[in-house]
Amino acid sequence: MGTIKRVIASDSAKALIDDLRKDYGPVVFHQSGGCCDGSQPMCFEEGDFKLGYSDVCLGKVYGAEFWMSKDQFEYWQYSELTLDVVKGRGSSFSLEIPRGVRFIIRSRIFNDDEYEHLEPVTELND
Repeated sequence: MGTIKRVIASDSAKALIDDLRKDYGPVVFHQSGGCCDGSQPMCFEEGDFKLGYSDVCLGKVYGAEFWMSKDQFEYWQYSELTLDVVKGRGSSFSLEIPRGVRFIIRSRIFNDDEYEHLEPVTELND
């Protein structure tokens, strides 16, 4: 068994990421774990979101870094996260919002074998 990714993307998320890259260039994702729409993944132009020392990178999803607050990661560390898209306008500053869609996360718990082979997370100071 090879290294297992912590974050993957649905086909609809990949298509939306491709469209966003055409308009904005490289993108990055962040999930803060805040209330309301703050708990959904948000997509920004690379360099437009200020990462902090309380954030960890779970890896790349379809070529884009996916960051999360350490506190939120404590809850999600045992889960495979699938980046997906649903219709409906969120109220965040995420790049996809004006298109009438928003990114969401679907999750499932890793089994014991998978958990032993997960891609490591990184921090800003690594």
